[in-house]
Amino acid sequence: MTGATVWLTGLPSAGKTTIARALAERLRAEGHRVEVLDGDEIRTFLSAGLGFSREDRDTNVQRIGFVAELLARNGVLTLVPVIAPYADSRAAVRDRHRAEGTPYLEVHVATPVEVCSVRDVKGLYAKQAAGEISGLTGVDDPYEAPDAPDLRIESHRQTVPESASALHALLTERGLI
Repeated sequence: MTGATVWLTGLPSAGKTTIARALAERLRAEGHRVEVLDGDEIRTFLSAGLGFSREDRDTNVQRIGFVAELLARNGVLTLVPVIAPYADSRAAVRDRHRAEGTPYLEVHVATPVEVCSVRDVKGLYAKQAAGEISGLTGVDDPYEAPDAPDLRIESHRQTVPESASALHALLTERGLI
């Protein structure tokens, strides 16, 4: 069975995890081995103690990238809904996969910050606006959108099932499922 890493990057509340979980459900129903490496869960279990400095964010992304490549190399379709705000961090993960011969797709969940702040799944935008937190990606901390992702999903213009289907179609087109 072929494994691959599908990295879903985008702003907080863009819809990355929701799309990944919907796709994972469909892929499992089709008999594929799938794991979702959710950024929040990884911070709790694998990257506890890391903050949100550029260095800590890079360390977190590299740890996730290592685990994703390991799973993918062993036949697991690994969906990674993680902000990963810096292009060079994402490029290092892509390079690790390339060096190991492991398929890697980058998906930009391109949801405008105005839409994300309305969704505000975790209340981060409200906390930032109230001055309770700083360093919110896309607001007062940078987010470097991918220049040439394998797929760009505009989750504010299509439903979750449509977004998951677009990603499923890409996996099919690339011969990964």
